[in-house]
Amino acid sequence: MTLRSSSRDVSGPRDYAFDWALVDVETSGVIARRDRVLSVAVVTIGPDGEQTGEFSTLLNPGCDPGPVHVHGLTAERLLGAPTFEQVAGQIGALLQGRVLVAHNAQFDYDFLAHEFARARLRLPVSQRLCTLALNRQVDPPAADMKLGTLAAHYGVEQTRAHDALDDTRVLAGILRATLREAARLDLPLPLVACPPRQDTQFAPQPPKTPCVYRNPGRAEVGGPLVQGMKIAITGETATSRTELVARSVAAGLNVMSSVSRHTSALVTNEAGSGSAKARRAAAEGVPVMDEHTFLRLLHDVRPGTPHQAAGAKVADTRRSSGASASGGSETIAPAPEAAVPEANAPAAVPEPRRAAPETRATAPAPDGPALAAVDAPSSPEAAVPAPRRPAPAPAPEGRRPLAGRRVLVLGGTHPAASAARTRVVELGGSAAINLSRSVTDAVLLSGGEADRRIRRLPELGLPVHDEHWLTAPEDAPAGTGTTPKAGRPSTPERPRTPLVLPRGGVVDLPGPQGAPASLWHITAAWAPQDACEIDVVAFVLDDDEQVTFDEDFVFYGAPENPAGTVRLLTDGPAEQTIAVDLASLPPASRKVAVAAAIDGEANFGDVGAVQVTAVPGTGAAPLARATLDAATTERTLLLAEFYRRGPVWRFRAVGQGYDHGLADLARGYGVDIAD
Repeated sequence: MTLRSSSRDVSGPRDYAFDWALVDVETSGVIARRDRVLSVAVVTIGPDGEQTGEFSTLLNPGCDPGPVHVHGLTAERLLGAPTFEQVAGQIGALLQGRVLVAHNAQFDYDFLAHEFARARLRLPVSQRLCTLALNRQVDPPAADMKLGTLAAHYGVEQTRAHDALDDTRVLAGILRATLREAARLDLPLPLVACPPRQDTQFAPQPPKTPCVYRNPGRAEVGGPLVQGMKIAITGETATSRTELVARSVAAGLNVMSSVSRHTSALVTNEAGSGSAKARRAAAEGVPVMDEHTFLRLLHDVRPGTPHQAAGAKVADTRRSSGASASGGSETIAPAPEAAVPEANAPAAVPEPRRAAPETRATAPAPDGPALAAVDAPSSPEAAVPAPRRPAPAPAPEGRRPLAGRRVLVLGGTHPAASAARTRVVELGGSAAINLSRSVTDAVLLSGGEADRRIRRLPELGLPVHDEHWLTAPEDAPAGTGTTPKAGRPSTPERPRTPLVLPRGGVVDLPGPQGAPASLWHITAAWAPQDACEIDVVAFVLDDDEQVTFDEDFVFYGAPENPAGTVRLLTDGPAEQTIAVDLASLPPASRKVAVAAAIDGEANFGDVGAVQVTAVPGTGAAPLARATLDAATTERTLLLAEFYRRGPVWRFRAVGQGYDHGLADLARGYGVDIAD
């Protein structure tokens, strides 16, 4: 596998006067490479905000229409409709030269890109804007970020949910209102540059069959093979590689593309060849056997221990909002209130610069249940134990003066700003990284006067405090972040705030009858950067903290794993999301680790804090949030993870940094990265 640089728009324009093409599609499913568009609507708006055009049509997809109970589009209704190819020219003309806008824009963009590719046409879109991502930045006091909820919040009439044309008209009203709020906050638009999507890299290959057995460990010299053993093959073989792999998989072995300390045996006819796999096997003491011996042992592979699945598998993994970009209703179970048991073993990644704390504590989250157990990993592969700093001491119950408040720290050196944000969390508050509607207070450190956001604070009615305020914040009244202006109606308080986790904090993922919700997102956000790009990546890991195969490394060059269960969503130059369908992960997948890496000479001390959020479904209210200031000179940062613990899935905010780059981090997880 080769890592190549991404290409994204990081200009951060302040001028919102664009030609817009607002789009909504209803589809037969949620996988763009497989499912089809059933209806499409496009509304065009000029730079002055006035509508300039409108188009909508049903489409005959030539396949089963999927969740009819959601979109209402039966095969009979679609029978006389045109095919996408017949209307592609009209749609392309409306999109040409305009910024594509949608709610959960990557969904609509991906479907349109695949439909244009099937029609052998180019999708004429160079930039897109996601109103879901933009509203996450604005953070209005709404129950969630779904289209219907935002429509009610902004006073936009919605008459027919999941109707493409009505959803697009609603989106127009939401866009106008959100742009006004973004201008008040002086937010850069999260525009995303759109590469051509006809490239074969956007059509994932069929997944390798996951091994259903646990790894029993190393093969013994002269001993048998056991189901679940990790086998690597290198060099020329008399038997074709395809047949050798197929026979191994049929016998219950786990064929890997690289060698790690967890490899059970290396099969090669040239042990001294000096190949990368042979060198790594020698360094790790992995047993080596020739092809003849391996084939003989394949005739009598001993039974292994099957993996145990976590919880009940959700029968239908489609999002309950239906196959629509706008997002609909999803059942969100209340967060559990029980203490969290001890978490699982740490990730085996090389040489951490600073390990997260191991101290366990509980800290009540503002306006939410008391659940924030500190249980973060350290690295067993580090040659020298990394320095540790203790977990923040939670404020005693009844002395949480910042409960329900969101505090933005301006200025200061990285250590000073980090200490201030840590103190905010200690006092029961939430530390913000950008100015939004949810911010209630600002703390001004040395040099903060030069921050361009300082001039916005009086207009928003936000109190500004000096650093001493954090020693006795109860002495000053809290701002609301939503102070009404003349002629502007007051906004009700948001009904619920997410759990605030310290670095290393853990929370169980809720779900119906104890099973986790199917689709979860880990969203990472940071202050806009001019000097570097930040890439969010994910690793799907087994019991040994290793990828099963290279394609379970999800990054900008391969934004989806072969099974489509883990995907990278680019929501803007300062925000990226990893979407995980937990219910569809095979039992062998025990963890999804999410990290960030800097492309360039900068480090995370230059970038500042990174905020990670765990969100069920699309546009739902977040379950938990953490602001991570763990890294200083590090260039990669392990952000968070979903992992199995017994019958449940859990979310952990990690915050563990490394001086090395993304390639070394990937190798530590068993990915075969080309030099």
